[in-house]
Amino acid sequence: MTGRPAGGLVTLGETMGLVAADGIGPLEYARGFSFGIGGAESNVAVGVARLDGRATWIGRVGADATGDLVARRLAAEGVDTVAVRDPGFTGLMVRHRRSGGALHVDYHRAGSAGSRLAPADVPDAVVAAAGVLHVTGITPALSDSARDAVRHAVRVARAAGVPVSVDVNHRAKLWDRATAAPVLRELVEQADIVFAGPAEARLVLGGAGQPAGQPAAELARALAALGPAEAVVKDGANGCTAVIDGDRHDLPAVAVTVVDPVGAGDAFVAGYLTARLAGASPAERLRTAIAVGAYAVTVPGDCEGLPRRAELDAFLSTPDDDVAR
Repeated sequence: MTGRPAGGLVTLGETMGLVAADGIGPLEYARGFSFGIGGAESNVAVGVARLDGRATWIGRVGADATGDLVARRLAAEGVDTVAVRDPGFTGLMVRHRRSGGALHVDYHRAGSAGSRLAPADVPDAVVAAAGVLHVTGITPALSDSARDAVRHAVRVARAAGVPVSVDVNHRAKLWDRATAAPVLRELVEQADIVFAGPAEARLVLGGAGQPAGQPAAELARALAALGPAEAVVKDGANGCTAVIDGDRHDLPAVAVTVVDPVGAGDAFVAGYLTARLAGASPAERLRTAIAVGAYAVTVPGDCEGLPRRAELDAFLSTPDDDVAR
């Protein structure tokens, strides 16, 4: 760790290598690839760090070149990194765009180093000194030990009075709805802040018992009724709806040309939590979240397009300008 002051964002989860095919079409015909890193929790940490916030990421990486890349890249972004070295391999995800609107992501992570995250890997003192602990519904899906690590971190945070942020982030390729729902609901019930898409909110609230057309405001209020003081429903091009301390907030999306939608939700969360840590009002937190999410989708990659503070300020001032002079 770099010894930066405590009090910022602390998060934990798996960060993988990301193999992305260039162009559009079947993977078998791709001739060019880029290699980077990606992971919901580390995306949020990078987003916070780029906006001049303090961020710490906790996870396991393999004793391999990809693990080295993860540790170096996060450190280069200014993220304090607690990277436990594991004899296993660092997970990979392979992404290609089959057609203009069809993005496919395959995971190669079963038995990976990141999936072996355990409670002993979580430094209690780091969590207890955080300004906010952020976890997602992805890590509990990886293994029993990873699920226990998340639960342990949440217990430590709550005992220390640290706010807990949960992004539901349901991944159907990792676990089925019936298995995921009670675990995700348990996390939400212990959270101070919750983020969910409409379908994720319905899953947490009871799955088939929630009508598909239920308004976002109703979903946000129902999530808040489970315990979180701040419930935010992220709805892509429709913007977001939140219930924060009992008050409803609705913000439209910012119109941008979408190049890569992957990581938009993580960018949104990073913007919101950065503003919250800075003491911003609920309206300003959501405005920042919408802007960071919009900015991120204009660039390929999981975290490459996340804005720095000066870029975000310029975007908020003149979001419609396409030439910087």
